[in-house]
Amino acid sequence: VQLQASGGGEVQAGDSLRLSCAASGRTVSSYSMGWFRRAPGKERDFVSAITSGGAGTYYSDSVKGRFTISRDNTKNTVYLQMNSLKPEDTAVYYCARRSSTGSHTYEASYDSWGQGTQVTVSS
Repeated sequence: VQLQASGGGEVQAGDSLRLSCAASGRTVSSYSMGWFRRAPGKERDFVSAITSGGAGTYYSDSVKGRFTISRDNTKNTVYLQMNSLKPEDTAVYYCARRSSTGSHTYEASYDSWGQGTQVTVSS
């Protein structure tokens, strides 16, 4: 499966962005999907995840209440709606397909990764 993340950009603090992760090659409808991010000089961290049917969602404490993950399995696409953006949200955002039964928040639980999309939030 190939994952293509898009929707990043440069915004001001308080603005919103919606990231998209389009899958091609294979359907991801039966997989949980996740979003991670890597800020400059830091390791890649968990942001959010969603179960295959969309009923279950997970968020890091830093984005809970501001970000919303969703999916449209008819379009083979996962979204991350990001509201009330802060400068500390600046990072490259990656989407990934969860391939194991490990925790949704663990990077090692995911096998296929997109190329990342840059989000820059200025104060």
